[in-house]
Amino acid sequence: MDQQSLVSVLLILATFGLYIAISVYNRAKATSDFYVASRGVPPIWNGMAIGGDWMSAASFIGMAGTVMLLGYDGLAYIMGWTGGYLFLTFLLAPQLRKYGRYTVPEFIGDRFDSNAARLISAIATIIISFTYIIGQLSGTGVVIGRILNIEAMYGTMIGVFVIAIYATLGGMKGITWTQVAQYIILIVAYIIPIVFMSLQITNNPLPWLTYGNVINEIGALDRELGFTEYFAPFAESEKIQFIALMFTLMVGTAALPHVIVRFYTVATMKAARWSGAWALIFIALLYLSAPAYAAFSRFILMTRVAEQPIDQLPAWTETWVNTGRLQVADTNGDGILQWAEIVISNDIVVMATPEIANLGVFVIGLVAAGAMAAALSTAGGLLITISSSFAHDIYYRLINPQSSDKKRLAAGRWAIVLSTLVAGVIALDPPGVITQIVAWAFAIAGGTFFPVLLLGVWWKRANAQGAIAGMLVGLGVTLTYILMAQNGITILGIQDTGAGLIGVPINFIVTVVVTLMTPAPSQKLQDEVVDLRYPEQMSYRDGEVWMDDASGK
Repeated sequence: MDQQSLVSVLLILATFGLYIAISVYNRAKATSDFYVASRGVPPIWNGMAIGGDWMSAASFIGMAGTVMLLGYDGLAYIMGWTGGYLFLTFLLAPQLRKYGRYTVPEFIGDRFDSNAARLISAIATIIISFTYIIGQLSGTGVVIGRILNIEAMYGTMIGVFVIAIYATLGGMKGITWTQVAQYIILIVAYIIPIVFMSLQITNNPLPWLTYGNVINEIGALDRELGFTEYFAPFAESEKIQFIALMFTLMVGTAALPHVIVRFYTVATMKAARWSGAWALIFIALLYLSAPAYAAFSRFILMTRVAEQPIDQLPAWTETWVNTGRLQVADTNGDGILQWAEIVISNDIVVMATPEIANLGVFVIGLVAAGAMAAALSTAGGLLITISSSFAHDIYYRLINPQSSDKKRLAAGRWAIVLSTLVAGVIALDPPGVITQIVAWAFAIAGGTFFPVLLLGVWWKRANAQGAIAGMLVGLGVTLTYILMAQNGITILGIQDTGAGLIGVPINFIVTVVVTLMTPAPSQKLQDEVVDLRYPEQMSYRDGEVWMDDASGK
C-alpha cells in the first residue's frame, strides 16, 4: 500500500471509529429513540444533522462532477435541491411535526384514516429509499475502490458492512449525532481543496470570488478547441429537460420520507421551522462551493492533463483507470492525449481533482474521509426510513399491534440488515451514475407523495379514496416513464431524471378528481387538518380557534 492509500485508510478508519462510538453511546433503547430520537434534538444541531443527511454521495461526489461535465445545465441540480427545502420548510415540515407521528406513512394513514393508504405509502417509502441508497453504496465503492486500488464493486461490499453495523446499533438517536459529526467532516473536506486550488490557480484563497475568472478562461479554451462553451445555457440538454429536472428535484426534496422524518426529531413546530432555516445555511456552504469545485477541476484537467504526451501521463491516471471510472486512449494515434480523448465519470471528479492538483496526501485523504461521511450519513437516514416503514407502519400498525418495544426494535434492525445487503448487491453494478440514480428517487418521491402531502395538509376536503388513487397512479406513471425514457421513449424530450414533471401533475389531477367524486372525510378529520395550520399554543375545535394555554377562545 502506497503512502497516499495508507493516509486515506487511516483517516477513514478514524472517522468510522468515531461514528460507531457515537452510535454505541447514543444506542436506541426505546422505539421513540429509534424512530425520532425522543423528539429532543435542538434546532441548530438538527439543522446540521439535516445537512449531513442531505449531503449524500450525489451532492459530495457526483454534483461537482456533473456541473464540470455539463456546465450551465448541471446547475439544475443545485437550484432544484435547494428550492425544494423552501417548499418543505414553509409548506409541510411544521404542520407534519404538529401532527406528532413517527413516519410519513403513519401521517398519511392517520390523516386519511385508511390502512390501505398507510400500506401503499409504506411500500412506496421503501421503494424510494431503496433506490436512493443504491446511489450511496455506489459512492462508497468509488471511494474505497480508489483508496485500496481495487474495483469499485469490492469497495461497495466494504461500505455495506460498515453502514449495516452503525445504523443497526444507534437508530435515529445515534444517527442524528453521527450525522452532525459527518456534516462537520464532509464540509471541511469539501472546502479545504477548493481553497488550495484557488490559491494555486489565482493566488486568492477565496474560491467563491475567483472561480468566475477561471470560467472565462475555460470559455477561451473551449473556443480554441472548437467545443461549445462551458457556461453556454442548454448546450447539453433541452430547456424543457432543465426545467423538468429542476422541478423533479424540488418536489422530490419536499416529499422525501427520510428528509421529512428529520423534522419529527424536534420538540415543536417552531423548532421544525428553525431546523429548516439552519439546514439551508449548512447546505448552502457546500452548494455555493460546488460550482467552484467544478470550474477548478475542469481547468486543471484541460491545462495539465489534456494535450500531454500519452506516455508521460501522471501516476494518478493509472490508479483511476484501475477503478474502471476513467478512460484515456490515444484514439487518433498522434501520441498526444486530447481533451476529447479523456472519458471521466461524473462520480470521480471530486475524489480525483485534489490528486490531479497535487494537493498532498493529507488533503487527498481528507476528501476521501469526507466522501465516505457523505455517503454514510445519507445511507444511515435512508436505512432508518426503510426500517420504520417496515417495522412501525407495516409490522406494528398493520400486522401485530400488540408487539412489545423489544420485538419492534428487533424487526427494525433486521429490516436494516436485509435492505443493506440487497441494495449492496444491486450497487455492485449500478444502473446509472450516482446523480442519475438519486434523481430517480426524487422523481418517485415527488410523483407519489408531494401532491398527497400538500393536499393532505392544506385541503381539508381531501379524502382516502383520492389519496390512494393519486399515490398509485403517480407511482405507476413515474416508474413507467423512467423505464420508457431509459429505452429512448420520451415526451417533449423530458429524460428519465425529469420524470417528476410527468408524474406529479397527474397525481394532483387524479387526487382532486377522485376526491370530488367520493364522499368528504369525517368532520373530525377535517377539523384536525385545519388545526395543523395553527401554532402549538392554539387549536381548532368545534369550528373555533382556542388558546390551549388559557381558558378562553
